[in-house]
Amino acid sequence: KTLFPYTTLFRSGQGGEMNAMPGSRSCLYDEVELEVLLDAMALQAAKLLQGRRRVAVIGILRRGAPLADRLSERLVRLHGLAQPLRLDLKVKRYADDLTLLHPETSLIEPPQQAALDLAGWTLLLVDDVLYTGHSLLRVLDYLARQQPAEIRVAVLADRCAATLPIAADVIGARLQIAPAGIVECHVPPYEPDFRIELLQPQRAG
Repeated sequence: KTLFPYTTLFRSGQGGEMNAMPGSRSCLYDEVELEVLLDAMALQAAKLLQGRRRVAVIGILRRGAPLADRLSERLVRLHGLAQPLRLDLKVKRYADDLTLLHPETSLIEPPQQAALDLAGWTLLLVDDVLYTGHSLLRVLDYLARQQPAEIRVAVLADRCAATLPIAADVIGARLQIAPAGIVECHVPPYEPDFRIELLQPQRAG
């Protein structure tokens, strides 16, 4: 396989870089509760992927990548699926180009010589938060052009506020939060603790 260098993506807003704005914080799910949610997500995903021969689990950088690792491990260990191909997808916030990346740090071939052929593959796309759906729509459009057999979406938290006809197939938690609230998924190695927090920004004045 051709290996790409593992890189990170810094995204602001929902599910991206943690906001430093003042306000009150509350923990919605701690690590123990999230491990239970991931077990449930793995069960959901295993049912969707059963019988598929070529499966790729694709994490959206940043926090979708370690979540994809955790989900892949459970699919193999708990449900007997064959080890899936692990890829990561780097999304630039203000650009239209998306790049598939292998998570390993070594570089065997130059990126320009590495063309991944995903035609006929079953893809499981993993992200931390589904909010309006705009970023996910761009990602799905990009992956659909690779002509996979099917694309499934898994998210740790669904804010149930998509403004586009976008939905996840595998969902950890459904969070009906007021628009002003900010859902932050803390996922190692980017944060020390595995948890979901709700930030209620301080009102001006």
